[in-house]
Amino acid sequence: VLFLQIVHILNMTSAKIVSFLLHPEESLHSLQIRIEFETGISTGNQELLLETGICLDPRKPASQCVIDGVRGWDSYMVYLFDKSKTVYDGPFASRSLSDCVNYIVQDSKIQLPIPQLRKVWAEAVHYVIGLKEDYSRLFQGQRAAMLSLLRYNANLIKMKNNMVSASQQLKAKLEFFHQSIRLDLERYSDQMAYGISSEKMLKAWKEMEEKASQCAQAEDIGYLDEQIMALHTEIVELQKSPYARRQGEVMESLEQRAIDLYKQLKTRPPDHAYSDSTDMVKIIVQTVQSQDRVLKELFGHLSKLLGCKQKIIDLLPKIEVALNNIKEADNSVMQMQGKRQREIWHLLKIACTQSSSRSLVSSSLEGTASTPAATWLAQSSSGNIPHPLSSIATPEDGENFVHVIEENMNYLELFSSILQEARQEQNNSM
Repeated sequence: VLFLQIVHILNMTSAKIVSFLLHPEESLHSLQIRIEFETGISTGNQELLLETGICLDPRKPASQCVIDGVRGWDSYMVYLFDKSKTVYDGPFASRSLSDCVNYIVQDSKIQLPIPQLRKVWAEAVHYVIGLKEDYSRLFQGQRAAMLSLLRYNANLIKMKNNMVSASQQLKAKLEFFHQSIRLDLERYSDQMAYGISSEKMLKAWKEMEEKASQCAQAEDIGYLDEQIMALHTEIVELQKSPYARRQGEVMESLEQRAIDLYKQLKTRPPDHAYSDSTDMVKIIVQTVQSQDRVLKELFGHLSKLLGCKQKIIDLLPKIEVALNNIKEADNSVMQMQGKRQREIWHLLKIACTQSSSRSLVSSSLEGTASTPAATWLAQSSSGNIPHPLSSIATPEDGENFVHVIEENMNYLELFSSILQEARQEQNNSM
């Protein structure tokens, strides 16, 4: 018996406790099926919280519900919430009276012998203590809900910070992209008359600018930020609320009064004296009324907590969508920036190729304009006869390759004719 594992589940929707004997290595899903059978709450809507506000892990066995501690395994409670509800209709009916306590409540002035009265009052004291403990358990369940809400809120704050950071980065990149593409378009327009032009590329750049303007919509997270800030304010107010703190002082005072009243009765000698139960019944009635009041406040506050939690659950997917949109817009901007830079380098390559071809053509025309003899004499007098292949340039553009080869072949033929004339003059002199 000592090694048995029993889990106590407090159903917060009905304020009733259900207990289960755990089987060895039983899964949490198996336990939830049994809970559904007892409470009517489907497994998909069950939320099982520990006192720390931590939700039970479905990957772990059901034994995680039983935690050894100072109070012992038999008093540890797991709190069951119905995720399909955000409003709990408390307070609930108080625990039922025993027959003998109900007897004195119906007629508090009835005279009973002292020995019999002791037994009745003992049950009355037990009833008052039970009412106080019922409230204490429900308050602890409300506290678990608050801790769970704060965990959700911490996750919400983390995601919000990531969203704001990503939005600011996207905003900075868009500003840089717009400034750079405007400068590129201005410089491109300045050189179109005498330089390189491409209508296709110009159209693509303008489309990039329009697309970047559309990407700016992803950085607009103001509506989400407003909802999150309003929700944070609501959560802070719930934490400051007096209903977030224990309200059972009156019930504890009535409990102590009932105990003292019973001790006074116990000291009376067990003679043939009789007495009524007026004082004890007053305490019972006041305790029931106090429990009704504090439970009404507790469940009203609990409903607000669960409402805030549901708002966070609804906000989290919206933040994920906003984050994905920001990431997609960021990637799109970086791709457009890279594409435009590659196109600029391609323009630079074309410009360099055209400049090289023009300089090569101009130098060839200057060489053919002078006579062969004069050219040879000018070069020989300086003592620096160029190598026949020194003027061959490696073409960067395939269209100019044939032209470059023809120019260099003409140069070689000219150089050969100059050499033949020089040899003929030398033979004649001899």
